[in-house]
Amino acid sequence: MRKTSFIAIVALFLSAAMFSVISEKYPLPLSYITAVSVSSLYAEPNPTLDDTKVTPLYGFRVVNVYPHDPDAFTQGLVFHNGHMYEGTGLNGHSTLRKVELKTGKVLKNRHLQAEYFGEGITICRNRLIQLTWQSHTGFIYDTQSFRLLGKFSYPTEGWGITCDGNNLIMSDGTAILRFLDPRKFTVVKQIKVMDRGVAVPHINELEYIRGEIYANIWDTEYIARISPQTGEMLGWIDLRGLYQFVRKDGKSDVLNGIAYDAQNDRLFVTGKFWPKIFEIRVEALK
Repeated sequence: MRKTSFIAIVALFLSAAMFSVISEKYPLPLSYITAVSVSSLYAEPNPTLDDTKVTPLYGFRVVNVYPHDPDAFTQGLVFHNGHMYEGTGLNGHSTLRKVELKTGKVLKNRHLQAEYFGEGITICRNRLIQLTWQSHTGFIYDTQSFRLLGKFSYPTEGWGITCDGNNLIMSDGTAILRFLDPRKFTVVKQIKVMDRGVAVPHINELEYIRGEIYANIWDTEYIARISPQTGEMLGWIDLRGLYQFVRKDGKSDVLNGIAYDAQNDRLFVTGKFWPKIFEIRVEALK
């Protein structure tokens, strides 16, 4: 009996130690990836995976906190000319909004028809672009008036979208990012997002920041930093610490929404049904 208990205690200790090692080596939760195997959420592991390389992991510091509509199912977020633009989802509740950052007041609001589930948004070449989830339809608006200028179609689901100044970059919930011509909406190129030889799916909301693609990975508390040239993972930003400020009422959903103020070098993040938008500063972990 004592021997069995001793063995159980030793096994528990070893398990805890292994979890600590794995957690440091792989910043994503163990449900995503472990040192032994790769979950079904990822593609097949690369047999040549080099375990000596570690993807950089970053933390954050909260700089400012702003109010956010807790009834907004945030799908896309863009900062433009001093205001926040937001796309929200859910059939019958999807909108496109212009929001005053300091107060959270909605200054302009356009509702999508109930058949559309709104997804990511971006502003590219003075036009506002909004995706829909499973309708294979994107909308083009005048940035000032929200007047509908046109539509475009795509064969995949629509998740996140951003603009690098030349092309649109679109995610569809897989590990693939597609670069689109902003006038013809045809695919110019595509990249596969890889972290040390392993494909990273569920790429969601996107933002192009200082030559990198920042991406929410759906249903995690992490933002991925991706090379737009190769698709290689440049780092993970661990935002688990934000959840203590937004889940007290039990309504707040997953992290989703990244916006960047290039003029003032400010980074904003929020989530679905979150009551706050956080301005954060990304910091390397020591």
